[in-house]
Amino acid sequence: MSNAASLTSADFGEKTASGVTLVDFWAEWCGPCRMLTPTIDDLAAAYAGKALIAKVNVDDSQDIAIRFSVNVIPTLVVLKDGAEVARLQGVTPRAEIAKAIDAALGA
Repeated sequence: MSNAASLTSADFGEKTASGVTLVDFWAEWCGPCRMLTPTIDDLAAAYAGKALIAKVNVDDSQDIAIRFSVNVIPTLVVLKDGAEVARLQGVTPRAEIAKAIDAALGA
């Protein structure tokens, strides 16, 4: 079971409106997305209580993917109070993702 929250069109706006959120845009059929899953789960545990680490399935929530102009997966978007502050594409090293989250947290 994943440590990362699963967001849908129904709860995305509410869950990402305040604080820092890392959104992993992914799909079940995407091999690189599956390779990134352990890193995302690790970050979810490491940032518990500090930042929301969440996943959005682009097949199930196409409207969110379109809103964020996601045309490559995996795409990682860091939000601060609902606004995009960083974007990473492809299988990204944990340290690089953590650096983007820390920057949004002001750490």
